[in-house]
Amino acid sequence: MFKGENIYIRPFSEEDAVPLLRLQTDNRPFFEKFSMERKEDFYTVDTQLQRIQTYQEESSNDQSYTFGIFTNEGRLIGTINLFQVLRGSLQSAFIGYFLDEKHNGKGYMTEAVILLVEYAFKELKLHRIEAGVMPHNIGSIRVLEKSGFHKEGLALKNVKINGKWEDHQVLAVINPND
Repeated sequence: MFKGENIYIRPFSEEDAVPLLRLQTDNRPFFEKFSMERKEDFYTVDTQLQRIQTYQEESSNDQSYTFGIFTNEGRLIGTINLFQVLRGSLQSAFIGYFLDEKHNGKGYMTEAVILLVEYAFKELKLHRIEAGVMPHNIGSIRVLEKSGFHKEGLALKNVKINGKWEDHQVLAVINPND
């Protein structure tokens, strides 16, 4: 567990399947504006349990690291992850996150990103973390910039969201110790 001032992040456990389903269901229209298409069976406890088991396997294999974002009172309000972890001469990963729409604008995601970047650089010894954000998602770009990320350019039509190829602003942060 990694603790900030108002939130903490920790890896998911099987007990989190129901709260994770609730988070996904409550925010379905909001999340689907920014994510890949999801089939109806995504919104089941069984699928959420499978996702948590996959998160644990991928973490054990140094492929990705997925955490829940919790209020200090223990309520799940979001997810944050490092994915496509590359080793060798690259030592990099991508960051992704979702926050309950009701909690936007409170600084929680900035805290979570800072905690995850610190973990990535200090514990995982990564050199670079990259993010891709739809250019109209100003809030997410602001979160990344407040967390130390810098803009690098625009990746044209690189992620398919709701059946349409979308551009993404590319941002990155480099380990200051490298």
